[in-house]
Amino acid sequence: MATTEKALNRPGTPTGPGTPVGLATPTGPGTPTEGDGPAAPTPRRLTSPLALTLLLLLMVLLQSPLRRALAAPVMQAWTTVFVAVMIQALPFLVLGVLLSAAIAVYVPPSFFARALPRRPALAVPVAGLAGAVLPGCECASVPVAGALVRRGVTPAAALAFLLSAPAINPIVLTATAVAFPRNPEMVLARFVASLLVACAMGWLWHRLGRTDWMRPPTHGRHESQSKGEAFWDSTRHDVMHAGGFLVVGAMAAATLKAVAPEHWLRAAADNPVVAVLALAVLAVVLSICSEADAFVAASLTQFSLTARLAFLVVGPMIDLKLFAMQAGTFGRGFAFRFAPATFVLAIGGAVLTGAVFL
Repeated sequence: MATTEKALNRPGTPTGPGTPVGLATPTGPGTPTEGDGPAAPTPRRLTSPLALTLLLLLMVLLQSPLRRALAAPVMQAWTTVFVAVMIQALPFLVLGVLLSAAIAVYVPPSFFARALPRRPALAVPVAGLAGAVLPGCECASVPVAGALVRRGVTPAAALAFLLSAPAINPIVLTATAVAFPRNPEMVLARFVASLLVACAMGWLWHRLGRTDWMRPPTHGRHESQSKGEAFWDSTRHDVMHAGGFLVVGAMAAATLKAVAPEHWLRAAADNPVVAVLALAVLAVVLSICSEADAFVAASLTQFSLTARLAFLVVGPMIDLKLFAMQAGTFGRGFAFRFAPATFVLAIGGAVLTGAVFL
């Protein structure tokens, strides 16, 4: 009884009638009391349906200025190029994403480990050639390469597959042939240049790479799911991811064709060095999926075939999204070493192959 009285008389403990014994109600600054009034309402956030409604309302209010802007010759030219690139590229993008998801989910990485030679010098070209028969965009090649390293495949071979699979698979080569119907040599040039660069990077890593430069990859995001769930999850992710970059690439190509002054493009295209470097950097920035990049390159008619070949070789091997994925899978130290070397070798391989085939 004495203990209870001490507890009730302790400072900060309510002692009024109706207060349960042993339950203390905190008091002090910031504690709401009866005189503080109602709590402040939670601010409403801008949701997606509300934002879409506001956007549609704004478009209705501005329909007259929008109609006049779209009727301008520049906008008509821009729309024509944008729609043409999208219509040509979308079927290949969807087919490539579906095949890529199927390979990533249903083909076990142990298959690659058994099929590759044990000697790294021989495993590199075999892994590079494997990319020619296994369709997959760059979004899928990084997780597959990480799974290969986890299962004991030599990193040099896994990296050769990482670079070759998005660049020389059948979907990409077919898309290139459709995009360049008058230049069938572009298909062979892209195949040879991309395979050479992939093997060269694999051998270079085998020769100079260090174990502490590459962080051991963690488990993939689909390994805890069923095969059906993993397939549709991978398909949805790649369609949204690659489709967004395709839209950006098509918009950039249309802008270059319709808005950029012709003499600027001609000045860049007339200088072979500037043309190659400009399209190589453009490939890194645009980050277009390899199943669709040929149609963007085909629309850049001001530039030489060699410069456009550099665009097609660099893009599937190193761009902004690939750099982020490589850093997330193998570590930033790896990405900061691997990406610049790949960029330089890809440009060199494209120029050398273009001189021979184009």
